[in-house]
Amino acid sequence: MGEAEEIVVRLPQKNVDQGNVLKVIWLQITSGIGLWGSFKPIIAVIVAMIPFLFLGQHFNREHRRAVDWTLLQIPLIFTVFFWIGLYLWSIFDAWMVATESVKTAHNERHSAT
Repeated sequence: MGEAEEIVVRLPQKNVDQGNVLKVIWLQITSGIGLWGSFKPIIAVIVAMIPFLFLGQHFNREHRRAVDWTLLQIPLIFTVFFWIGLYLWSIFDAWMVATESVKTAHNERHSAT
């Protein structure tokens, strides 16, 4: 029987400090878009769930759309089916617009660097 050979791999060591580790962990948790970017779509959905006011659109600074939908809901109140559709669509729209604005801000920030 022959002797067993050991293979040793040495990797260059970099100075790893706690600040770098915490930064990497934070970027992984927030997907690199920060705390506000992570929670903005969630907050938009929460405020959009308040019926009749279309606060999700106001939160996303789409005031014109919110006013238009507020006026549109007046005749739709009598046809509950269509009003529910508008209500559900407003929640989806608030989430979609908030996500898009976070993505655009993230891309603009990282394309400049």
